[in-house]
Amino acid sequence: MNVRHAAFLSLTLLVTACAQSADFGDGSVSQAVEPSLRAAAQAAESARDYKGAIQHLSTIYQRRPEDRAIGIVLARNLRYSGQAQGAADLMQDQLARFAKDADTLLELGKDYLAADRIGLAIKALEESRALQPGNWEVHSTLGVALDSQGRAAEAQAAYGRALEITPDNAVVLNNLGLSQALAGRLDEALATMTRAADLPAGTAQIRQNLALLLALKGDGAQAEKLMRRDLPPDQAKVNAEILRGLAAAVR
Repeated sequence: MNVRHAAFLSLTLLVTACAQSADFGDGSVSQAVEPSLRAAAQAAESARDYKGAIQHLSTIYQRRPEDRAIGIVLARNLRYSGQAQGAADLMQDQLARFAKDADTLLELGKDYLAADRIGLAIKALEESRALQPGNWEVHSTLGVALDSQGRAAEAQAAYGRALEITPDNAVVLNNLGLSQALAGRLDEALATMTRAADLPAGTAQIRQNLALLLALKGDGAQAEKLMRRDLPPDQAKVNAEILRGLAAAVR
């Protein structure tokens, strides 16, 4: 079993929401309906109703095209709904109308990454990093983009810089662990992913990634136990068979 190939197919790198995710603008509105639209958009995004969020946000953005924060949130929801190129076009338009902004460039990098335009993603993220070198999210997202090009050493350096800024960040540790696995350093990857999973912010996705790494190591029983923690019985049964088969193939 080729560890790099299996990990590339099955593991999930995490790209987080923009740093302005909780902010829909400055709150100074001229229409009484706008606060309700903002609240509705935020509720829709939280419920993963991205099409609903896009509808509300588009209405606000048409009224306030100068509001870059709203533009970023709209682009994010477009990306989440599978319209990554449309999100990138929106951010490019925003950059053309205003001075270069670090958060707009960060969202543009994520949009290009989601659209599988990796060279453009790296360019935007490097520009964002130059404007806000202390933002861990820029470094972590750049690491994801570099990993997608097989540039493991550069990617891990980016994750390392992110961890200098935010040492116990589960998202960054997840991405570093997957990068180590893709580079064939499975023992290091397991240690890193275990650390991420043990953090209070460790998510179900991180635990599933850890389960797969355990299976790649040949520990099918522990992988299955961890996997069953988060999945419903039917899905857990299917995934357990996959993990047992993977662990057996590795052994």
